[in-house]
Amino acid sequence: MADKPSIPKGTRDFSPLEMARRNYIFDTIRRIFLVHGFLPIETPAMEKLSSLMGKYGDEGDKLLFKILNSGDFKAKLRPGELDEVAGSLAGKISEKGLRYDLTVPFARYVVQHRNEITFPFRRFQIQPVWRADRPQRGRYREFYQCDVDVIGSNSLLNEFELIQIIDEVFGALGLKVVIKLNNRKVLAGIAEAIGATEQMSDITVAIDKLEKVGQEGVMKELEQKGLSRASLEKLDPLLKTEGTTLEKLAFLEEFLAGSESGLEGLGEVRLLLDYLKSDPVGSVLEFDLTLARGLNYYTGSILEVKSAEAEMGSICGGGRYDDLTGIFGLEGVSGVGVSFGADRIYDVLLQLDRFPERAALDTQLLFVNFGETTVKHILPILSLLRKNHIASELYPDEAKMKKQLNYADKRHIPFVALAGEQEIREGVLTLKEMDSGRQERLTPEELVERLSSAK
Repeated sequence: MADKPSIPKGTRDFSPLEMARRNYIFDTIRRIFLVHGFLPIETPAMEKLSSLMGKYGDEGDKLLFKILNSGDFKAKLRPGELDEVAGSLAGKISEKGLRYDLTVPFARYVVQHRNEITFPFRRFQIQPVWRADRPQRGRYREFYQCDVDVIGSNSLLNEFELIQIIDEVFGALGLKVVIKLNNRKVLAGIAEAIGATEQMSDITVAIDKLEKVGQEGVMKELEQKGLSRASLEKLDPLLKTEGTTLEKLAFLEEFLAGSESGLEGLGEVRLLLDYLKSDPVGSVLEFDLTLARGLNYYTGSILEVKSAEAEMGSICGGGRYDDLTGIFGLEGVSGVGVSFGADRIYDVLLQLDRFPERAALDTQLLFVNFGETTVKHILPILSLLRKNHIASELYPDEAKMKKQLNYADKRHIPFVALAGEQEIREGVLTLKEMDSGRQERLTPEELVERLSSAK
C-alpha cells in the first residue's frame, strides 16, 4: 500500500490564503528596503560545506543540513570508514549543504563579486533557509529570512538606519515591538572584567539564554563550562542589573573601567543612542546588557526585536560583523545587517488578527457563465478589467447559477457580474455584491470605475 502523502517535520505547505498573507509581509518589507536604497540579490539554496562550517559556532554547525554527494559516494571511502562517527564521516560523503542563513552566503557573494560591487554595498535578500532544529511553535526547519545589510562601512549611521527600517517595517505591518540593543565589545569587556576572556563564547551563548532559563540556569551552564567561582561571583550583579538605559550605562561604565574594548563598545552604544535622540523611532528602544545573540560572527552592535503584544521569540535581529568576508579571503571589510523572520511575523499577525482584509482576498470579481453568447460578450470586458489591475475571472463551465455563486462564496470573491440577453442588448452588466446582495447595472467603463474604488 502506498504511503500516506506527507511532508518532512518542520516544513509546511501554504494555501492561496496563506500565500496572499505572506506576500503582504514580503511586499511591505521589500517596499521599505527599496525606499532606503538597498539592492536585491539572490544566492543558491546550497553552498559548499567549506563555506558554511565553522561560521555559526559548534551549536550552529550541528544544525546544518548536509547534502549527500551524488553518484557512488561510498567509492572514495576506505573499508570501515562508514562506521565512523557522523561528524567526521560527513565531510567525506557530503561536500554541500543547505544554507543556514543569508549572511554567510552574502559574505561569500561579496568576496566572489568584489570587482563588480560598489562599496559601501547595500543589499537585501528574501529567500528560504534551512536548519536541522527540533520543530516547535515559531521554530521551523525551512523558513524565510528577509535580510538587509550594508558592507564596506564602519559608520554607526548604518546601525541607525537599520533601526529606522525595523521601526518602519513593523509600523507598516501594524505591530508594536521592542527593539533591544547591545554591543559585542561590551560583552567582551564583561568577559575581561570577570577574568574569563578565553571563555567569551561560552559566556555569550549562556547569557543569550537568560530569558529562557533564568539567572540560575545561566550560572549553572557557565559552571558546567568551567567558569571559576570568582568569575561567577563577579558576573552575578551584572545579570541582576535593572533600571533605565542611562542607569545601565552608568553601571557598566564602572563595571568595565579596566576594559578598553568594553569601554569602546559602550561609547558606540552611546553614539547610536545620540543619533536616535535626533530622529526618534516610534518603537520602544531598550538597551539590554544581557543581549548576546549566539552567532560567533558578530563583533559590534547587536539588535533583537520582540513583539510587545504576543508571546513569541525574536522576530528580527542582527548586528555588526567586522571581518566576516575575511573567512573568504577579503580582510578588513566591516558590515552590519538585520534579518526579519517572516514566518514568526506571520504567526504574530495571525495571533493578533492584524492582517488587512485585502491580504485575504485574491479575485475581486467573478463573471457568471450563461453559455457561448455570454462568453463572447464577456471576454473583452474581462481583458479591460485586467488591464486596469482588477483581479477577475470567468467561471469556465456553463453550470447552474447556484453552483457558480457557491464557488464565489467559498472563494470569498466579493462581487459577481451577470450578463443575460437583456444586459447584452443594452451593453451593460448586472453587478451583485455578495455580502449585501445589492445589485446595480453598469457599463463596462462604469464597472472599472466602481471596482477600482472598491479596492
